[in-house]
Amino acid sequence: MVYKLTDELIFPDPHYGDPDGLLAVGGDLSIDRLILAYSNGIFPWYAFREGIIQWWCPLDRFVILPNEIHVSHSMRTLIHKGKYRITINRAFNEVIYHCSRLRIHQNGAWLGPEMTEAYTRLYEQGFAASVEVWDKDALAGGLYGVTLGRCFFGESMFSLVPNASKLALVYLANFFHENGGVMIDCQFETPHLLSMGGRHIDYDTYMEYLRK
Repeated sequence: MVYKLTDELIFPDPHYGDPDGLLAVGGDLSIDRLILAYSNGIFPWYAFREGIIQWWCPLDRFVILPNEIHVSHSMRTLIHKGKYRITINRAFNEVIYHCSRLRIHQNGAWLGPEMTEAYTRLYEQGFAASVEVWDKDALAGGLYGVTLGRCFFGESMFSLVPNASKLALVYLANFFHENGGVMIDCQFETPHLLSMGGRHIDYDTYMEYLRK
């Protein structure tokens, strides 16, 4: 069942959503609603051309546990070459711009101006972060997501050179593990993320990680 949200700051129980994970439509992209959503494993998908905010919460979750990140031999070689410099929260606006620009003309594109503004507000309040990969002084790739407690909710990534987004994810996982992070939420499975150690867990297990 898909619920219609009102101005009231509340979400239905994710167990009662559609089997594909669609839980609700409507509401807004305020900081309070976004934090409430992510605190319950719910994330927005805003079809901005249609003006519809969808809220998703699949009960089958795809995550990477930071201590289980898989680094291939070729990736280790690339890291050891030291060609790229990696930073955190040095260029959030540029990262989200590139993530949006590379997909803005695709069908179902969701990272439009409203979503960009919403995540930027979260970043300004300390609830979002970015990882940047630099080739000298040029941004070569990166990722961004929401941060709550000891969990990171990946939202989007981009590469302007081969493997830059993978470098960002490896760096994030290692940094997160060293600093007490317990879970990186990938939202949906992709071959790229599966090859790097992603795995499925059920929603109840997911919430146990989220509450740590």
